[in-house]
Order: sequence, then C-alpha cells, then structure tokens
Amino acid sequence: MSRTALRICPLCEATCGLTLTVEGSRVTHARGDRDDVFSQGFICPKGASFGAVDSDPDRLRTPLVRRDGELREATWQEAFDAVAAGIRPIVERHGPHAVGVVLGNPNVHTMAGALYPPLLLAGLGTRSVFTASTVDQMPKHVSSGLLFGDANAIPVPDLDRTDHLLLIGANPLESNGSLCTAPDFPGRLKALKARGGTLVVIDPRRTRTAKLADRHIAVRPGTDALLLAAMARVLLDEDLADPTPHVQGVDELSEALREFTPEAVAGACDVDAGLIRTLARDLAAAPTAAVYGRIGSCTVPHGTLASWLVDVLNILTGNLDRPGGALFPQAATDKTPRPAGPGRGFALGRWHSRVSRHPEAKGELPLSALAEEIDTATEDGEPVRALIAVAANPVLSAPDGDRLDAALASLDFMVSVDPYLNETSRHAHVVLPPPPPSQSPHHDFAFNTLAVRNQVRYTRPAIPLEPGRMAETEILARLILAVTGMHGADPDTVDRMVVDQTLGKAVAEPHSPVHGRDPRELAARLTGDTGPERRLDLMLRLGPYGDGFGVRPDGLTLEKLLAHPHGIDLGPLRPRLPQPLKTASGLVELLPGPIASDLPRLRAALAERPEGLVLVGRRHLRSNNSWMHNVPALTGGSNRCTLHIHPEDAERLGVGDGTPVRVKGAGGEVTAPAEVTDAVRRGVVSLPHGWGHDRPGTRLGHAAKDPGVNVNQLLDGRLLDPLSGNAVLNAVPVEVAPAAAPESAAVTEKLTAVTSAKL
Repeated sequence: MSRTALRICPLCEATCGLTLTVEGSRVTHARGDRDDVFSQGFICPKGASFGAVDSDPDRLRTPLVRRDGELREATWQEAFDAVAAGIRPIVERHGPHAVGVVLGNPNVHTMAGALYPPLLLAGLGTRSVFTASTVDQMPKHVSSGLLFGDANAIPVPDLDRTDHLLLIGANPLESNGSLCTAPDFPGRLKALKARGGTLVVIDPRRTRTAKLADRHIAVRPGTDALLLAAMARVLLDEDLADPTPHVQGVDELSEALREFTPEAVAGACDVDAGLIRTLARDLAAAPTAAVYGRIGSCTVPHGTLASWLVDVLNILTGNLDRPGGALFPQAATDKTPRPAGPGRGFALGRWHSRVSRHPEAKGELPLSALAEEIDTATEDGEPVRALIAVAANPVLSAPDGDRLDAALASLDFMVSVDPYLNETSRHAHVVLPPPPPSQSPHHDFAFNTLAVRNQVRYTRPAIPLEPGRMAETEILARLILAVTGMHGADPDTVDRMVVDQTLGKAVAEPHSPVHGRDPRELAARLTGDTGPERRLDLMLRLGPYGDGFGVRPDGLTLEKLLAHPHGIDLGPLRPRLPQPLKTASGLVELLPGPIASDLPRLRAALAERPEGLVLVGRRHLRSNNSWMHNVPALTGGSNRCTLHIHPEDAERLGVGDGTPVRVKGAGGEVTAPAEVTDAVRRGVVSLPHGWGHDRPGTRLGHAAKDPGVNVNQLLDGRLLDPLSGNAVLNAVPVEVAPAAAPESAAVTEKLTAVTSAKL
C-alpha cells in the first residue's frame, strides 16, 4: 500500500515543501505541498524528480575502503578504523594543517552538513579549509563582513513588497534563486509586475529571467562593478541619495567614487551613459526598490567590489532595512539577539595559504589553491598530505581540474563523504556514503537566514533508515571522533558536548533568556528522538522566537514545530538595524579600508576595452551542479553541454549549428558542439558548468553516456578576486576555432572568458 510523507526539498536553495508518495521503501511520486507555509505547493522539475534522485542505482550503499590499490566494499567499522589509522598519524607527525578539508555545496542542503563540519574543523584545528564558497559567493560574504561586521549578515530583496527590482548577474528563473531563498521565484517576479512594479535585468545573455524583464541591459561581462559605481555616482551627484540610518562614510564614499561617472564607464561596460543615468534615477524614484546581485557579479575580477556596490545602492536609496527594499532575515535558529552596539568587526587575512600567500577569508582559503597546496613543496610549512572531502567534487567545480586530479592521486590519505564514486571521490582511500534524502531529517539552517519570509519547518525522515545504512549525522559524528583521537567513542558524545557547551555559554550571557540558570536542568528539558533533534530543540528555544526554556510560553520548541508539519509562518521580513551590526563602530561602515584600497584596481579597468569574444557560464533549471547529471529525468532537452554563440559570430568564425568548437584557455582545452542562438549578445559565447563526466574509475553510468566538457578546465586557478579569494571565472583569455579545422588554418579569436561554477 502507498502512503504520503512530507519532505522539504534539498535539491536547490528554494527549499520547497514536497508531498511524497511512498510505496514500501521507495518514493514513487513527488508533488508540491499545497499547505506548506512557505512554498504553498510550488515545485520545479528537480523537486518533481525527487524519487529518481533518491533511488539512483549508482548511489553507494556501503562504505568503500582501498585495498591493494582498489576500492572495495567494507563494513562501517572497517571504514572508520581505516580513517583513524590514515588521518591521526599525519596529524601527529606533520601537524593539523597537513590535513585539508573540502566542503562542497550539498553540505548546506542537509542537517548533518550544517551541524557537524564546524565541529570537524574545530576538532582538527586545521587552517587548510576550502569550500565551494570561493567558486561561488565569497565576495558577498566579504563585502557583508566589511559593511556590517558579520560575513553572514546578507540582506535579501523583499520580493513580495518591492516596487522596483534590479537583478545583476542573476537568473532565478533557472537557478530558483541563490543567497535569496524564495520558493516560486518566477511567480514572485510575475506578481511584482502584476502589481505595477518594474523588473530590470542586467545580464549579457537574454535569459528566461531577462525575457520577463521590463528592461534588459546586455552589459559587457565582467564590468558589473563599473556600472554599479556609476549608478552610485549619479545618486550622489544629483542629490538623489537618502541614505539608510545607522550609516557612516557617505562623504568619503562620494570622494572615492568621483571618477566613476556614467561617461567614464560607458565604453568599458558597453552601456550608454544616458541609460546608466536612467537606471539610477528610476531606482531612486521608486517608492521601494531593491538591488540583487548573484554569481554573475561575484565570479569576476572585481567580485567583492560589485557585491559591495549592490548594498551601497540599497543604502544610498534608503532601501536597506526597509520593507520593499533589502532586509536582514531572522531565522528561528539564529543565536539569541544581542543588544545593539559595537562588535569585533570582520577581519581579512588572519593567515595565508602556504604557496601563493592568498589571504584567508571567513576562515577559508581559495579552493583554486588546493592543488598547489598539495603538490608544491615550500620551506613555509607542510603541504596538504591528507584530505577530507565532504559532499565535494572540486575536480569538476574548481579551475584546472586536471592539475587537481593529479594532486589528489598523490595524497597520502583521503576520505570522502559522498553518495557517489565521482571524479573526486574516486581518489579516496575511504568513501563513506550517506543515505538518500528520503531517509534523512531536514531543517534548513543556512537558507532560512536568507529567506524572503521568516518561517520555520522541519521534516523527519520519510522512510526509515535501511538496514546497513548509517545516518549522515552519525557518519559525520564518527568521522569527527576518528580524526580527533577519540575513535570508538559513542557518537552521541559529539551532540552531548555541543549541548553542554552551548548551555554553559548561554547561562553566562546577560542578554540570554536563560541567564543564571542551571545548564543541567535545561539540558534535561530538551526533547527529540536523536542528538541532532535535541540540538535543534536547543537552538529553537534559545533563538529569537523561542520559548527561552519557559520564559516565553508561546515560543518555539521542537515539540511545537513537530505539531505543525507544514511549518510555522513567522511573518514578513522586518527592519532590524542596528541590532545585526557587529562593526567596531556599531554602524554600517560604508567605505571600509580594504574596499577603499581595492578601488584603484577598479579605476584601472576604466581604460580596458577587451577585444573579441567573451565566454559566460549558464545554469540549467533541471540541474544543480555536477551530481544531478546522473539522473535521466534531469538531463536531455535544453540541459545540454553546448557552446552558445551568436549567429553573426558563428558566421564570422565559420561555425554552424552543431559544429564541434575547440576552446583553449590557460588551464586547458575543451571541445563542445556549437549551438547558434541570439540568446547571447554579439561577442559573447556560453558554456554550462558541472559537466565533464569522462574520467575513468567513476560510477556515474548515466552521466558518462553524455559526459560533456568541464568548462572550468579552461581557467587559470591563479586568477582570483584579491579581497575574497574567489575564483575569477571571468576575463580569462582563450582561443576558439572550429575543431575540424587544422590548427594552422584555424580562425582563432583571443577572447576574455567568463565562466561560472554555478549559474
């Protein structure tokens, strides 16, 4: 007999509620949960394919341990014994920094990925930390840290109430949104237009989002910061600025942006100066407005400056922290709000990478530097000799995967927590496979801090854990114990330790609702069937809507949340300044020192006029990074690895529709079929990310049938945004030619490449 179960979708940042049909131990159908307080029944092709993702036959079901050079099935005990024997001697002999940790994008889509990696890093004490953020979003974290004192204080557009929305480098009709959690983003944009609002899209491609816009500006790729700086200059010059309260540095900002007039940037941006002035004036004149920038404006040479200028425009127009503008969400599991006042601020470069001396940002080193940290010897410290990869496939997601592929093969030891044997995990000495999502609980710790409406939802596993499986939370808890010298201890020890430490701090904080109380008595009141549920209950009770362990009887607890299976609506976003600010001044610091120091580099870009073509990435609605290409229902159709090229450029190069095209960059060369289309502007070509499933030793049967090419192989991993360490996936010179032509006679074009790891 079939039954239904609720599940929050973990396949993208929209976090839609699903109603699953379950037959036995298998999900046979998924539809949108009409009663979900946030998504209200919306579902995209990825969510509709939940069952196919969940039951992918290539998912690993037992651990793998390398023996005699081959990965073979093993017991969980054998696997963790091997992890402890492989990692601990390296830590003891070479120090903690000789163990690298790579955290991939899927970590933020699971409860385990949110709760345990911070403990893993703290327990190891390593500074060799690399995550997907530095090929995606680190510029936004850095700019937020510098502006607001907190790298995770990211304001999001108030989509449901704004009158004017300007999107730059974002295509939410394909991505479903990013750093802006919004189920049915397309419907929200259509509702904006239906109520008389205005949608402006700045993008070199005529994306599905651009087609919906009232105005589409096909900017030259990589010039986002120049365009935004000129808009800010107009607001300041024409007395259109009405800055948000709690801000310092407006006069200093005006002087710093003095040279970025519309006339000065027009040539570099390939946007008419008069149009730039119109964009700024319309933004200022709107009753409410919000500017939202995403990966296209992050993965550029001036990614941090572009991310900063997005918020500068929101601040200058008075739309930061205002309904209908850009506001700071408040998640139910946020820490107890502290009183407003000065904080410790945000620092960059507290340590540096060993080889190229890249500064850390938010405790991370650039993922692009991982290969050299493994394969390059220096006198300054030990190379990375062991690696722990959790839900990460950097061979495909980071620049120059060929070099990283070779570097991983040279490691003394590697452990991978991954459901697949993919291009990265194939190098591991131990592979620890988590269960499919239907067998895991779900709460969105990270994405609720970015949601366009405050709400809270939790779903328990839809299907009991299969015999022989281990919960992802237990896998990571045992991993922590194995690599920190506590192998064999009860995995519940990890959760008990966190509860004790959290309550110990909470009772000592004067602003805490449990100040002065007995932490043991509080711990005894926690509910939940598992350690992770008890930790969730703890965070809810201490959070901004919590019951404070009885202080607020109507407040949130896990029991109350379980009684509302479709979630609890906590209301629209509301103004919160100055409370979220943690800067040393207690104010929004409009022109932080590192930003001011980087502006001369942007001024130099005023004179740049790149010739030839430029390459941009693109995102597919039915795909989310490399691992979803193994699901038949999510491939085919428009989800293909082709090079988009404008008809005029194709004719000039002698390229026809379907013609194999050779693209060569500093990191390597790929060949892909051309797709002639006017969806890209003249002078721009486009390749999607996440492809290249042609390496031996993987178990991705469907993906290997149509492997595509790895666009990141074109990139030089040394090219980074200096403030954030984010990979520059733009402005990389390459050559392009019909692949069939002899190289000596090929028509080549030097071009600036703009690629994306996730667009």
